[in-house]
Amino acid sequence: MLDFIKLHGYGNDYIVIEADRLAGVGDLNDLIRRMCDRHYGAGADGVAVIGKADGPGADFTLRIFNADGGEAAMSGNGSRAAAAYLYYRGLWAREELRFGTRAGVKRYWLREDDGAGRYRFEAELGQPRFDSASIPMLTDEPLPQVVNYPLAVAGQKVRVTALQMCNPNCCIFIEDFAAIDWRRLGRAIEVHPQFPERTNVEFIRVCDRESIEVRIWERGVGETFSSGTGSCAAAIASCLNDLTGRRVNVQTPGGRLQVEWRDDGEVLLTGAAEVVYRGEWLRGKDEGERWKAESEAVSGES
Repeated sequence: MLDFIKLHGYGNDYIVIEADRLAGVGDLNDLIRRMCDRHYGAGADGVAVIGKADGPGADFTLRIFNADGGEAAMSGNGSRAAAAYLYYRGLWAREELRFGTRAGVKRYWLREDDGAGRYRFEAELGQPRFDSASIPMLTDEPLPQVVNYPLAVAGQKVRVTALQMCNPNCCIFIEDFAAIDWRRLGRAIEVHPQFPERTNVEFIRVCDRESIEVRIWERGVGETFSSGTGSCAAAIASCLNDLTGRRVNVQTPGGRLQVEWRDDGEVLLTGAAEVVYRGEWLRGKDEGERWKAESEAVSGES
């Protein structure tokens, strides 16, 4: 039996687990995949695992896993869900919280608590990197920035702006989401050979100098209602292309986040996280796989 709480940030949902509850789990990546399955599991875009801090710079450690079981360096919405978990469970009460992640130490400030499981945080997510090696992105020659780059994909040339914002991100500006099959394009770009670690893909419609609208294809997940680091990447890419200023409202299908790219290079993300339900994972590996195999066998006979 494994206790967990499911939370979401604008529809980008995460299962949050305390690391010590995973003691004895042999194949963590397999467990992640099964828990995130929306038909045979609890269903989520990813899993956030919170552990005890292993150094003086952080209050807790945080590992982020995508629905396919792969580990990401960071997630803006997933980390905010993890922060909300700590306040909801009474494991943390101070205004400031520090997570140690694969992308460095990230700081969070609790700005709102409605007393019913909904929280609002402001977070420092770090500084973006723009050179092709840091993204990483393979180009004919090293580039200090990847802006308006002609990427050959799906039989066409697509102009992209790529950057590292805790994770690899590839941004594409469009005028009408309905005019292109952005899901097909996102799926192709995610695994494009020029992105050796795969990439998140953001499709951006600029509304005005202070606001953009995005659609998100997330690495290891697919289409998501929202993405924290993806929203930051989209806002930064818009500023790099002189389409917006450094403070941007980012409208995702799940809701609106606020991004500020400060003059010192630090990126601030402000948004909410909400508790959905508490659960107990009961299925062992063998039982879950047997149930799935039996279901597939029945489907094949019909």
